[in-house]
Amino acid sequence: MSHATFHDLKDASVFITGGGSGIGASLTEGFLRQGAKVTFVCRSDAYDFVDQMEAETGNRPLFIQCDITDIPALKAAMADSAKAHGAITTLVNNAANDQRHTTLEVDEEFWDWAQSINLKAYFFACQAVMEGMRGAGGGSIINFTSISYMMGNAGYPAYTTANSGINGLTRSLAREFGPDKIRVNALAPGWVLTQKQLDMWAEPAALAAHLDRQCLKEHLAPADIVASTLFLASRASRMITGQALVVDGGVVVTG
Repeated sequence: MSHATFHDLKDASVFITGGGSGIGASLTEGFLRQGAKVTFVCRSDAYDFVDQMEAETGNRPLFIQCDITDIPALKAAMADSAKAHGAITTLVNNAANDQRHTTLEVDEEFWDWAQSINLKAYFFACQAVMEGMRGAGGGSIINFTSISYMMGNAGYPAYTTANSGINGLTRSLAREFGPDKIRVNALAPGWVLTQKQLDMWAEPAALAAHLDRQCLKEHLAPADIVASTLFLASRASRMITGQALVVDGGVVVTG
């Protein structure tokens, strides 16, 4: 976990999607350790994690069980968060699903499902926080994408389409809401070895091949993503918006 401290995040109202497992759980912990008031949503029961976080950080997050593809339920959870913690001033759109698939097997139902979780929910979560952020004098939105589309990876075309779309969404919202001091950035992790990745796809040969593409010869862990997210949430990055920050050990380059 990052040792960096961002003092302006103390008591900030933070909302994280998918904040109970994988990278999301590390993000929840990271913001809690900054003293933020954190709400997170995920589909599965995460009350044990909530208890664990309170015991380890002294700061109890608010957990609301929610399927983010149910937009009315997502908006209701965000409203409940604002009632409990004040207007959301940091939104982290983290939840995603990178289920592997081939182009020829995709039907309309799968396509719509993939976009609903990987892109549609991002848009409506952003929409839902804008008025509160305006009233609070500004805010920060961090939209998680991935380097998968930058690498031109095959194996999940619906997912990479959504990843690319997240960058378009980020840039347009940054332009539209910049006058309200609302910053919108994308964060693109590389191959982060969450438990899911280790269980499903992290075969030794694949890991070795990917590490060979990295400039920095260490595999990424969820904690490696936390400090960059905290930075984008903090006023330390107050003049950064509309950008895509890549945290991948040096596989792809931007610019």
